[in-house]
Amino acid sequence: MSIKDQLLLDFKESMKAHNGVRKNTINLARAAIKQYEVDNRKELDDQGIIEILTKQVKMRKDALSDFEKAGRTDLSESYNEEIKILMEYLPAQLTQAEIFEIIKQTAEDLKIEADRKNFGKLIGAVMGRVKGRADGGDVKKQIEDFLK
Repeated sequence: MSIKDQLLLDFKESMKAHNGVRKNTINLARAAIKQYEVDNRKELDDQGIIEILTKQVKMRKDALSDFEKAGRTDLSESYNEEIKILMEYLPAQLTQAEIFEIIKQTAEDLKIEADRKNFGKLIGAVMGRVKGRADGGDVKKQIEDFLK
């Protein structure tokens, strides 16, 4: 079953169960997918949907830090719940150790020395390998640590 079909099925189930947060979160995700498809006049496959959902999670995480700084616990709890719901549709996220191993392996494969000037080459190659399975900020931080 495709992710799009699973989202529709879960949307219907959340409506029947009167689960407002889940229903609204899935509906917003489906709307973002539909908006992309209409704007670009192309049907998204599962990989494209994963990219959209990853952006949705990132948007919520960015807003979450602002809510926590402002002391808005009500909104931060709501956004944490939405992030948890969206993460169900994404591939399993890599651990910090797994990311570091991928960085090391990529550097060896490309014969890149641990030097700051190679940051661009390394991050481009690593992000291609971890796409959808790791946060870009985490990868960037790990690469910076690796190149020190």
